[in-house]
Amino acid sequence: MLMMLGYPCVMIAGLLPDIWFFAAATAVTYLADWYLHQRGSYLINRLGKVRAGLSIRFLLRQLMVLLLLARMDAAEEPLFYAAVACFLVFYGLQAPHGALTTLIRLRRSLPIVTRNVDLHAVRIPDAPPRALLHRASEKMLHLDLPAVAGVLLAVGTGEDVIGYIGAGLTLLLAVGYNALLAPYLRRSRRAPAVPAVLDALDVWLREYRPTVVLYFSGSSESAYQGNMWLDTMAAVEGRPLIIMRERNLVPQLADTSVPVICVPGGTHLMNMDLSTVRVCLYPANVGKNIHMLRVPTAKHVFIGHGDSDKLASVNPYSKVYDEVWTAGRAGRDRYALADVGVRDEDIVEVGRPQLAPIESWTGTTKNPVPTVLYAPTWEGWDDNPGNTSLLLAGENIIRRLLKAENPVRVIYKPHPFTGIRSAKAKAVDARIQAMIVKATEARATDPRWAQEASAAAAGQSEATAELARVEARLAELAKPGRAGGDESEESRVSLADPARQAEIATLRSRWNDAYWGSFGWWEHRTVTGSEPKLYDCFNQSDAMVSDISSVVSDFIASGKPYAVTDSAQLGEEEFKRQNTAVRAAVILPNSAEGIDELLRAVADPAADPLAEDRHELKSYLLGPDEPTSMEQFNAAVRALAAKAEARNTGVAQRVGEQAAVPRPDPEAASSGAGNGAAEVVAEAEAAADPDAPEAPDADAEVGAGPSSIR
Repeated sequence: MLMMLGYPCVMIAGLLPDIWFFAAATAVTYLADWYLHQRGSYLINRLGKVRAGLSIRFLLRQLMVLLLLARMDAAEEPLFYAAVACFLVFYGLQAPHGALTTLIRLRRSLPIVTRNVDLHAVRIPDAPPRALLHRASEKMLHLDLPAVAGVLLAVGTGEDVIGYIGAGLTLLLAVGYNALLAPYLRRSRRAPAVPAVLDALDVWLREYRPTVVLYFSGSSESAYQGNMWLDTMAAVEGRPLIIMRERNLVPQLADTSVPVICVPGGTHLMNMDLSTVRVCLYPANVGKNIHMLRVPTAKHVFIGHGDSDKLASVNPYSKVYDEVWTAGRAGRDRYALADVGVRDEDIVEVGRPQLAPIESWTGTTKNPVPTVLYAPTWEGWDDNPGNTSLLLAGENIIRRLLKAENPVRVIYKPHPFTGIRSAKAKAVDARIQAMIVKATEARATDPRWAQEASAAAAGQSEATAELARVEARLAELAKPGRAGGDESEESRVSLADPARQAEIATLRSRWNDAYWGSFGWWEHRTVTGSEPKLYDCFNQSDAMVSDISSVVSDFIASGKPYAVTDSAQLGEEEFKRQNTAVRAAVILPNSAEGIDELLRAVADPAADPLAEDRHELKSYLLGPDEPTSMEQFNAAVRALAAKAEARNTGVAQRVGEQAAVPRPDPEAASSGAGNGAAEVVAEAEAAADPDAPEAPDADAEVGAGPSSIR
């Protein structure tokens, strides 16, 4: 609003003319611009699309200064010409500044981003100070402030020298900014050339010889799909490696000791030496998987990012993989029912290694007041009402929980994708969060909880202080090396440090304890962001309400009561028939009637008729408790790696046999009608000769490249 009003006011003040009104309106526009950029407001992009971007707004403000001078009969004064000259030269300095910042960023960019990979074969210099490149255009434009302020003061006081000083200071700062940037174009400050970096990567790959790869690609909101497999990759047998494709996902990757390589370029990935990889795991079905699927020496496995009855769990794309790994028998049956071309013999049940942190239910509530988790999934890419309970039932669920006859605590954890497609879903989410806040405030003033609050006050204060200490230490450990480094410098310094990893693990456990101890066990809570994790919310809860998603399958591992909403209104019998994971759930309509049945099961195990059903369903969905999921997972990796080795050995043997075919007699081959046969034999020899030049590959993107057997 201030932005919308500020610029018209500047123009009006210039036309009147009113110097002090002009100065006040100008100050408002500067502050509004600063505030919007600090907040990262969507309005910044909107203004750019209607040709009212940052540069245009600054230029407009400077033109209004000249208008003010003209309206105050100063158009023939030296101050006017000085202001015109200053603004022209200042804008002239924008061009080299933009060129310098762009070139520095380009020449600091590596073709890869790494973590825990030692690229000692190349020299990566320190990055320029963050203050020089972060929001550089905005900083450069704001250097006109001395000139604008100086001219206004000069007009207001009649002291033109103030305007000259301001104009000179603006130009001096602009020239100085460019001068500070220029040294970073020197060869010694640049990142190594692309071929040198890729050669160094190949050297590292030959030394490390990775055998198991987690290949991950996705949107900026999908980092959780890769993060959920990090602990499993750290515990997998062999030499694990994580390959990513999007640079913006690397900062979102949780801390791990596993080597990570982000390769945005498809050509660069296809030229990497991955000949030692035997098993490649895919947590998502995305188009860029094709660049890795072309590696013939590895076996390829779809592992997904959760186990549920959603259509995504039986995507026909899964036919491209050598195997599909599911948690339990339910996943196998799901593919058989869907009949999308995935053969039963290609499905392997490996359990869910990620579920190890989930605590089993003891049969009693964790606190005097039961805690119910509401964890709806997001709205999906279409308007199917069965996608999420949030739209039709979310507010009813929260309302009934908050008004339950016997008090409960509510933890609300929406899906991270909530609202990215549907404005309605975003609005419902906001209303639910407001309901949680209001109920929490009301409970804080309720006399029933006053004694509890008083008794817990000291412990909560200590937990809050502990939370601050742990967060400060985690921030120190978050990025190795000096502060302000860019992704190239981080690739150089981000090497595995067992002591650091151990400290981070300990700190995260302390953080989780401190977080839940920083507020009362009776206080409602909305949990967003990556921390605390979903499984931490499971462990704090005594029951859950959710939708058809992997969240339900994972929660079943706890053995606790749960409810699922039939948002599409299929009816309980049909809903259970179509969705395996709800067969031991309390089924809720969109009105949320029946939630009392869930609360009774939590309060009294004798009133829990679904306890045995949950136990059986857990085994069906997630596999047996013994051997452990990690043991099952490693066994599957070993078995598939053996298949890859057998395949590679067979191919090498066949190629060797073809190369050993006796050569025909040249004289016999050249006589009579045998010339055509001789040409065929020659072509066969060329095909069998590894040193012969290759014919052009018409399908280079999906054909075997440097990762083929050598």
